[in-house]
Amino acid sequence: MMDNKKNIIIIILILVFGLVFVPRIIDRVKNDDVSRSESRSLKLDNFEKNIDPLPYLLVNNERKKVPDFIFINQNEKQISNKDYLGKVYIVEFFFTTCTTICPIMNTNLVHIQNSFTAFPDFGIASFSINPEYDTSEVLQLYAQDNGITNPNWNLMTGDRNEIYKLANDGFNLYTAASSDFVDGFEHSGYFAIIDKEGYIRSRVDEFGNPKIYYKGSVNFNEKLDNNGEAEEITILKEDLLKLLNE
Repeated sequence: MMDNKKNIIIIILILVFGLVFVPRIIDRVKNDDVSRSESRSLKLDNFEKNIDPLPYLLVNNERKKVPDFIFINQNEKQISNKDYLGKVYIVEFFFTTCTTICPIMNTNLVHIQNSFTAFPDFGIASFSINPEYDTSEVLQLYAQDNGITNPNWNLMTGDRNEIYKLANDGFNLYTAASSDFVDGFEHSGYFAIIDKEGYIRSRVDEFGNPKIYYKGSVNFNEKLDNNGEAEEITILKEDLLKLLNE
């Protein structure tokens, strides 16, 4: 008699579970809450891969490619644009003695570096606009002091004219030197992102206009800086993830 009562109780509990919880599980599956993949190929820092491809930067209706370059990195190794083929990477122009925007820019880049450690095909190309001072030895110390560990992050030095030509003509990222400037130099605080085939890529705004570069001079932890400029590291990470999954 006792066993029969136990069996009846178990049957009632099963029925209650079915009536209450099964519809909830079905509803979650329909809304993709359960079946959504959590793999690294789809998510990073809670940013999901967007199915729309990231647009190419077009100049005269042609896809804009990174110009050829060849410089020396912090390990005294010769690095060219060909070394980045097959990788998605960020381009920046900076100098080690900068006291204004460079520390913020490279804090942001180290944050991105640490967010993308699972992607061996991610890299960064940092070009010094003060190459006479920023020798390979100086750049190596800078990398050590600032937590730069990604083997695909090259801090490069070389001929000043070639670097300035790459910045101003190749990327249209303003770079100049003058004793009138703070620290002796001025440069853009923006980043460019490059796909695995060497093309410059960028998202478009709500009106379909290309947002060619990403602001790197506002700390990723801040929504706005003192000038009311919004951080763009969040959207940069989203777009990097999209390119890495192409």
